Amino acid sequence: MKKVKITVARITTYPDLIAKYENPISHACSMQEGDVFVANGWQKPSGFCDSAWESISPFVMTLAHGGGDFYDGWMRNPYSAMISCNDGFRPVSFYLETLDEDAE
Repeated sequence: MKKVKITVARITTYPDLIAKYENPISHACSMQEGDVFVANGWQKPSGFCDSAWESISPFVMTLAHGGGDFYDGWMRNPYSAMISCNDGFRPVSFYLETLDEDAE
């Protein structure tokens, strides 16, 4: 099993949807573009958002176990994926890539 690098590639916010549908919240997300996390095989990295992990973990699991080539050539690097969290108001896009380093 391999480690998987998770990079915050983009954070988008939809203020019009927030104003129309969301109840006010004090803290939505603490991630910033460029943040990097490393999943030790199938394990969620420390400090990683639980909700985002639910969205990306199936892809991390596949990559950690040597899989890839999602959707028949979707990504230039077959051992990578671009996956977004499920927050419809402020989605975060993550670039996942398998590392050569074995998980502990």
